[in-house]
Amino acid sequence: MSTTIGNLVDRVYREYLEPMDDLQPYTVLTSAISSTSATTVSFNGDLLTQEEEDMMDAGSVIEIGQELMFCSSIDTINNQVTVVRSARGSTATTHAIGDVVKIAPPFPRKVVFDAVKDQINNLFPTLFAVETKEVVANSGYTLLGTYSAPGTNNYLVSVLKAISQYTDFESGTDQTSTVFRPVSVQMVNLPNPFVYTDNGGTERTITYTSGPNQVNALQFYNILSGHSTFVTFKKKFVEPSAETDTLATVGLEDEYEPIIMAGVAAQLIAGKDIPAATTDYISDQMAINNFPVGSANSVRNSLLQYQQLLLTQARKYLRAQYPEAMEINGVNIGIQ
Repeated sequence: MSTTIGNLVDRVYREYLEPMDDLQPYTVLTSAISSTSATTVSFNGDLLTQEEEDMMDAGSVIEIGQELMFCSSIDTINNQVTVVRSARGSTATTHAIGDVVKIAPPFPRKVVFDAVKDQINNLFPTLFAVETKEVVANSGYTLLGTYSAPGTNNYLVSVLKAISQYTDFESGTDQTSTVFRPVSVQMVNLPNPFVYTDNGGTERTITYTSGPNQVNALQFYNILSGHSTFVTFKKKFVEPSAETDTLATVGLEDEYEPIIMAGVAAQLIAGKDIPAATTDYISDQMAINNFPVGSANSVRNSLLQYQQLLLTQARKYLRAQYPEAMEINGVNIGIQ
């Protein structure tokens, strides 16, 4: 299973977009590109046929990482190609020796990465992430996040349950009992940015610059200030910003990976005349997953049907594990 978004992108290529018998021409860097303004790319010519090397001549496009480059000329003696950086809206960055150079890729990595982001965003509200936080009950409202560390608390949607450990309703007694009891709590959506006064009397502002345009807070009932509570939230999946983002940070479970991959493949092959080898490879992969492509269905439609089947199964499991909490007048009473 994948641990990062980059791993998930690689898995999409491996299992759907780049079958082993239809790999696109590629080579590797023999010298690092340490500047975003450098225009010379040194490559390993031993990995290319004469025809593939000719594909790097003027007017061609190559890809390193998520950066696309236009080729302007090639030196076949020294295995170097002169390029124009950050082509087609991609971002120029540095590259290390051994990084893969793809020649005229039909599915650019940045496109696959963006498709993964789209599919993650589309999972909610059918599926949702779950996060449990330890929150100390205050009198009045309790902000989730601080002005200096807002985190991703603006992605929280609602409270699934809240419990606390105490023997009475006085503060400072959380450690005297081994019984966790339900707590009544209400989540309040505040404007973004939100200005408030901290305990020291200083005016602060909490601001979210990405994600949902709101600040979240909790209001507790029937429990006094000072008790530690454990609140479980329904949460939107956090949109990844880089391939190094982990699936855990985004909120993805392992079983959601096949859902995303099928959706990405369907999204990318829509309207494309894809090679027969790729079509056959995807059909074989789906047959392995007990979802054969029927003769009357296109590969894309079959992928979408397969994704819907996986979504339905995951949704049933999620709803069984985290049923909606009971609310009275908008207050979660802590009972499932």
